[in-house]
Amino acid sequence: MSEAADWKQKYRDSLLEMESEEKRWRLTEQALRRLVGRLCAAGMGVDPQLDDELITLAAANRRNADTTELEKLAESLTSAVVAVDAVAPVPTVVLPAIGKRWDSTCAAVAKILQCLRPVLPEEAAVPELIGRLTKANSDGELAAILTKTEELVRAHSDAIASERLQAAALLADVTTRLEEMAGYLSVSGDEARSHFSDTVSVNDDVVNRVRDLTAEVNSATELRTLQTLVTNSLEVVTRKVLEFRSREEKRLAEQTDRTEGMRLRVADLERETLELQSKLNQEKFGARHDPLTLVANRKSFDERLAQIMLGQAQGVLPVAMLLWDLDNFKLINDSYGHRAGDRVLKSVATCFLSGLRAEDFVARIGGEEFIILLTGLTFAKAQQIAEELRLGVAALRFHFRGTPIRVTASCGLTELRPDDTGNAAFDRADAALYRAKHNGKNQCVPV
Repeated sequence: MSEAADWKQKYRDSLLEMESEEKRWRLTEQALRRLVGRLCAAGMGVDPQLDDELITLAAANRRNADTTELEKLAESLTSAVVAVDAVAPVPTVVLPAIGKRWDSTCAAVAKILQCLRPVLPEEAAVPELIGRLTKANSDGELAAILTKTEELVRAHSDAIASERLQAAALLADVTTRLEEMAGYLSVSGDEARSHFSDTVSVNDDVVNRVRDLTAEVNSATELRTLQTLVTNSLEVVTRKVLEFRSREEKRLAEQTDRTEGMRLRVADLERETLELQSKLNQEKFGARHDPLTLVANRKSFDERLAQIMLGQAQGVLPVAMLLWDLDNFKLINDSYGHRAGDRVLKSVATCFLSGLRAEDFVARIGGEEFIILLTGLTFAKAQQIAEELRLGVAALRFHFRGTPIRVTASCGLTELRPDDTGNAAFDRADAALYRAKHNGKNQCVPV
C-alpha cells in the first residue's frame, strides 16, 4: 500500500509539472499574439490594401484563430506587402520613432526564440527562425516568423496537454486498483467479524443446550426419559454444528475466490507498476538527456551549472568549462544529409565520454554545440584534456557515399570564478570559441 501510494504521489507530481509547463506555453502563446497585434497596429497607414490585410489578421488574432487560418492570412499579408513594395518601394529612411519601435519588436521576438532553443533543442526551425529574424526588414517577413513561432509553441503545448491526459488516465487506473484493494480488505474484515460472531453464537447455543440437558438429567427419574432427553439434545447440538460447518465451508469458498481474484489483481498491479516505473525512468532520462547522443541536454547543463556556481561561492573545488562547436558541420548536413550529421554527432559524443572521468559532465546544448565541465582539476590540466579531446575528434574517420570526411572541433575554455554571476563563464568560453573559429578552427583557445 505504501509503494502504491508513493507511485500515486509521483504521478500527481508529474501531472502538476505538466500542467505548469502547459500554463507557461499558454502564456508564451499569449505574448506572441500580443506581438502580432502590435505589429498590425504598427503597419497601419502604409497602403489601403495592406491595411485591410492587417485588420483581418488582427481580428483573427484577437479571436484566437488556429494556426491554419493564421498561416493563410500570413501568406495573404506577404502577397500584399510584396505588391505594395512593387508599386512604391519602402523608403530607406525610417523615422526615428518607427525605427525604435521596430527594433524593440524584433528584440522581443528574438528573446522568445532564444527561450525556445533549450526547450526544443531538436527543432531545426528555431535556429532557422532566428537567422531569418536577423535579416527581416518588413512587417510581412516578421509576421511570417511570428506565425511559425506560434505554430511551434502550439504544437509543444498540445504535446504537453496530451502527456498530462495520459498521466491523468494512469493515475485514475491506479486509483481504481487501490479502491479495489481497499474494498477487498473491507469485505475480508466484515467476513472475519461475521465468522467470529457466528462462532460465538454456536458456542453459546451448545453451552446453553448442555446446561439445559444437565438440569433435565438431574431432574429425570426414569432411564427411558433420560435416554430421550439426551438423544434430543445431541440431535439439536449436532444440527447446529453441521449448520455452522456448512456456513463456514461456504464462507471459506467465497473467501478463497476473493483472495485468488485479489492475488491476480495484485499481480497485475505489480506488473503495471514495474512498467510505469520503467516508463517514468525513461521519461525522466529523456527530460534530462539529448535523445540523439544520449548525453545530457541544455536543461541538465543549466541545473548542473547552477549547483556548481553555488559551490563556487562557497569556495569548493575548481571547475573548468569547455565549450565545443563542430567545424563546418552545416556543410556535412547540406552535402550528405541529416543522417550523416546525426552519425557524426553521436560519434563525437562517444569520443567525449570515452576521454572523460565518471565525475565529469558533458552535454549537447543545441545543434553541433557541446559543453563539458571538469571538476577538481587545475586549469593547465583542463587545457591538456581539451587538447586530447580535440585530437580524438580529429582522429575519427567517416565515409559518406564513398568519400572520406574529416571532422574537427573548436573549443573555448575558461575556469569558473567565485565572483561569476549569471552566464559570465559561458560568455567567456563563447568568446574564446569565437576566436578559435576566427583563427582557423580545429583548436582550443583558453581565456
